[in-house]
Amino acid sequence: MSQSQIKNVVFDIGNVIVRWSPQEIINLTFPELDSYEQLAQSVFGSEIWLDINKGIITEHETQCRYQQELGFSTQDTERLFYYIKQTQILLYQSTKLIQRVKQAGYGVYALTDNVHETVEFLKTTYDFWDLFDGAIVSAELGTLKPQPEIYHALMARYGLIAQETVFLDDMPHNVAGAKAVGMAAIQFESAQQGEIALKSLGLEF
Repeated sequence: MSQSQIKNVVFDIGNVIVRWSPQEIINLTFPELDSYEQLAQSVFGSEIWLDINKGIITEHETQCRYQQELGFSTQDTERLFYYIKQTQILLYQSTKLIQRVKQAGYGVYALTDNVHETVEFLKTTYDFWDLFDGAIVSAELGTLKPQPEIYHALMARYGLIAQETVFLDDMPHNVAGAKAVGMAAIQFESAQQGEIALKSLGLEF
């Protein structure tokens, strides 16, 4: 196999490194409910959730808006944000995949739609964040994937070239967004599948 031109590997966070399960979060927050799908959509598909991910509002302001607009109690919203953080457990072998890619000499970066307070929780709870050579978080930029601006911001900040960069994300539209700006991209399913896909692009680790 010819030598890959890829020099940088960019990782999404949710469902690539840590678990992200909106329905489980709602299930744990409101255990008395029979159906979680509709409420999960109301919470995580809302303008409120988009705004906190864009860094427009704080976690406290988000809780207040959920109380006002969805009729949640103070305890409901405190419990919701407790489970938003605590359900984000490490996915099997994902940290090891980052370590192995980095040890082989590739640049490793993070690109995530994420919330300031959740990022702080992840940084203090787990040790994977220190592996990254750099990271772009949507809340710092005010822009979400798959907008081209967020991918361009990553490349501009760290001097990356699109053709030398591959992006792993669990969501098809975010994979398509990376490809649209010239990156290679892989829809992530597991660390094992991600490793096979990276090696199929010619990466050696």
